[in-house]
Amino acid sequence: MKNLFSKVTGFISEIFKQRVLLYELTRRDLKIRFAGSNLGLFWAFIQPLVTILVLWFVMAFGFKAGYKGDVPFILWLITGIIPFNFFSDGLSQATGSISDNSFLVKKVVFKVSFLPIIKVLSSFIIHLFFIFVLIVISSCFGFYPSVYTCQIIYYVAALMIFTLSLSWVTSAIAVFFRDLSQIVQTGLQLVFWGTPIFWSINSLPVNLQWIIKINPLFYIVEGYRDCFVNQQWFWHDRSLMLYFWCVVILFSVMGIAVFVRLRPHFADVV
Repeated sequence: MKNLFSKVTGFISEIFKQRVLLYELTRRDLKIRFAGSNLGLFWAFIQPLVTILVLWFVMAFGFKAGYKGDVPFILWLITGIIPFNFFSDGLSQATGSISDNSFLVKKVVFKVSFLPIIKVLSSFIIHLFFIFVLIVISSCFGFYPSVYTCQIIYYVAALMIFTLSLSWVTSAIAVFFRDLSQIVQTGLQLVFWGTPIFWSINSLPVNLQWIIKINPLFYIVEGYRDCFVNQQWFWHDRSLMLYFWCVVILFSVMGIAVFVRLRPHFADVV
């Protein structure tokens, strides 16, 4: 246990010391992600916006889902889909980050642990734009920013830590098991429909709702809605908050431990 604790603290300390380098690499990653297209980085914003508009059109006009209670459906929808998009993009990009950068892995001086972090940070920067979009749309419907909106900082940080903890596990294992990237993509689709983004958990019997609540993304999605729609503080459900952070700590420790354990073998496999 003591050895594991020293590995975890050393891992975190290493990241903090190289934060300037992380910033530069993240900026570079954003530039090259869409370097081959004419619109470049704009595709990072256009694609999710089109997806949201299409889903809203289908649900609002095809299924006549105009309101969710007193909340316009489009607002209720995007408060769920925007955090999920960040999680999905960050995890999927980070999972293949080591395998896709074999030339960096073989450089002794390069910190391989930065690769998943860079991908998550790139997704985070794009996510900031959509938080601004969320504020604008909610204001258009009369849900103006309030003191509750400030806690979006807490939920974004929680989502980043959760995504990063998972990405350390998946990126390390994907080096040795290349099919993991496809499994993650399939799993993300299942998680998407299993998370109350299009539907409300209240549509389930009370005795079955716990099945949905064990999904950590439920806490995040509902948290975003608490910031912009429900106007509730993040501690209003203390048991759910405690459960979420226990899961995050578990995955963080496990992710760092797996990454540190497998890192010496990356160069031999990629």
